[in-house]
Amino acid sequence: MDLRLKTEDFNSGTHITISGSKSESNRLLILQQLYPDLQIENLSNSDDTHHLQGALTSDNTIADIGHAGTAMRFLTAFFATQEGVTKVLQGSDRMHNRPIEILVNALHDLGADIEYVEKEGYPPLKISGRKLTKEKVSINGNVSSQYISALMLIAPSLEKGLKIELVGKITSVPYINMTLQLLAQLEVEAKFEGQVIKIKPKSTVEKQTIVVESDWSSASYFYSIIALSKVGSSVKLSAYKKDSLQGDSCLEEIYKHFGVTTTFKENSILLTKEKEHSSAVLKEDLKNAPDIAQTIAVTCFGLGIACDLTGLHTLKIKETDRLEALREELTKLGADISVTNESLHLKPSLKIKENIQIATYNDHRMAMAFAPLALKVSLGVLEAEVVTKSYRNFWKDMLSVGIQNVTIK
Repeated sequence: MDLRLKTEDFNSGTHITISGSKSESNRLLILQQLYPDLQIENLSNSDDTHHLQGALTSDNTIADIGHAGTAMRFLTAFFATQEGVTKVLQGSDRMHNRPIEILVNALHDLGADIEYVEKEGYPPLKISGRKLTKEKVSINGNVSSQYISALMLIAPSLEKGLKIELVGKITSVPYINMTLQLLAQLEVEAKFEGQVIKIKPKSTVEKQTIVVESDWSSASYFYSIIALSKVGSSVKLSAYKKDSLQGDSCLEEIYKHFGVTTTFKENSILLTKEKEHSSAVLKEDLKNAPDIAQTIAVTCFGLGIACDLTGLHTLKIKETDRLEALREELTKLGADISVTNESLHLKPSLKIKENIQIATYNDHRMAMAFAPLALKVSLGVLEAEVVTKSYRNFWKDMLSVGIQNVTIK
């Protein structure tokens, strides 16, 4: 599905309800398998979460998780602990080119039985579940936090718990802390001090219900829309809270640069364009929130201001090489942009080219990050259905705020 986007009238004051955080939902689904007395409300309706649920509830030997990187990492660790269960985890072509060797090596060190079906270091994986008895493991701290969280989620189910030593610089700390705080809600004893995470074993938990907060990554596109709108424009988003577990909640502070204020209401936030954006270069280290880099870069381009974004090394191994994809698509629109292996540098732009077709590279965030530019110019989005990976109602919600999307293919 290819779309043509344009905006005639922005519907200020619209109220949008966004589904639960994919990051929280996927962690809780693994924990629910370990502790069946846990109930979950407001689960994400993303493809990633559906894939994870399907793999956890199916009796099939083969589990296909599509593009769902989180599902691949979490399920690899989970199935490695399931005695007597054999699973083959496979996914899309892109998934079969996303490295997983660091996690598999750590699980091997714990005694797991995992084989590479095709290419060494990459999915598909054949996992034969067994009892893991070792209690210590080391893993690099500067890799995807999903590897670390995968180990943390299985830790309380191990007989002796688990001590995880993080080697070197640690990135994406908020996602590690999210996992810790969800474990704490289940009264699992867990500590993160210095370079070491220690998690004690726990066999059962009290019956309880956890309500998943709505996804802050999804909120980023509305922050961008308000930033690109006229002063006085607003949108209300549910359901959010000030003491969020999600690293992407740093949007509240970052988007002040663009004149956007965030007012916390009961179970919601109100985003308002209170003043014009700053003309100063935006400089941000996004090592703790790399998923909002695309949104921020497009916002800066749409406003004609420069940015230097760093801490982006994990974007090279996402659904696509997001740094190269951003460089390619923003250049088509007229941007003066350069990227390295871990940073993006955008110079001020005076004009945005119209009617450019944005390629999405099988990456949901490419489609969604560029959509707000329709407030400035007409543009196309190719393979726009890719948004269902994390945000099934995205195009419907764009229509609600006034961004018209017409199917052209």
